[in-house]
Amino acid sequence: ILFSQDNIKFSKTIILEDLQKHLNILASDSLEGRETGKNGQKMAANYIMNHFKKIGIPPYKKNTYYQKFKAKSDRHICKYNCENCDEDFIKKLFRKKRVVKGENVLGYIEGKDLKDELIMITAHYDHLGKHDTLLFNGADDNGSGTAAVMEIAEAFMIAKKEGKGPRRSVLIMPVSGEEKGLLGSKHYTENPIYPLENTVANLNIDMIGRIDYYHDTSNYIYLIGSDMLSKELHNISEKINKKHIGLNLDYTFNSEEDPNRYYYRSDHYNFAKNNIPVIFYFNGLHDDYHKTTD
Repeated sequence: ILFSQDNIKFSKTIILEDLQKHLNILASDSLEGRETGKNGQKMAANYIMNHFKKIGIPPYKKNTYYQKFKAKSDRHICKYNCENCDEDFIKKLFRKKRVVKGENVLGYIEGKDLKDELIMITAHYDHLGKHDTLLFNGADDNGSGTAAVMEIAEAFMIAKKEGKGPRRSVLIMPVSGEEKGLLGSKHYTENPIYPLENTVANLNIDMIGRIDYYHDTSNYIYLIGSDMLSKELHNISEKINKKHIGLNLDYTFNSEEDPNRYYYRSDHYNFAKNNIPVIFYFNGLHDDYHKTTD
């Protein structure tokens, strides 16, 4: 993607100050936790769309950047700690589903000689929202990943304007509905804007802003799924990291049998189900996960 020696310089346009700027807005109280279907999520979608406009990405059709969806939520949202509370069996059995309406935001950057092939970069921009007086801002989950993909989009556009754009087309797609059951990515894979058979990889970023329980340095990233469907993708990732980046690539959770089930718990999984090679980038859990303190 930005991997050749000539183009690695464009990754250096991704700077801490810009990431922080986006994160401060996405995780601000005014967006009320970005719950899918609520006003804060719509405001976040609008912010991302305006960023795409500003950096020069055109709307993908009929003057819109949005792929709208309507779906039944199959995940209960607990107002205290929804992932770790998952309720006794009887409550789970009788809980009601509700319809939510969300938007995926599409930033399509056309490639050059391999433009018919597509790489998708995703991050969910929704979070848990506001429940009674409790506000779940979701800075790490997943304001961090959303800010990252916004800056990645800008780096691609800077490269493209200098005649160094990607060979393959790239779709930067912040999705909503993840906290409701991976709804946005599910909708896309069931209603693809660009053919799934031409989609060569999905790179998904979810929670990269914190250090977890098992590390004392930020110079690491968990990679999940990189070798499950494509050894080629895994080998490219290893090669580029070794040559240009130097992160500790931690494969602790890179297993379909991992008891945490991280492979199944973020938006890359809907692409993997369609036999599209994926990498899930993740920094792990911490004490503020799905709490008001994130």
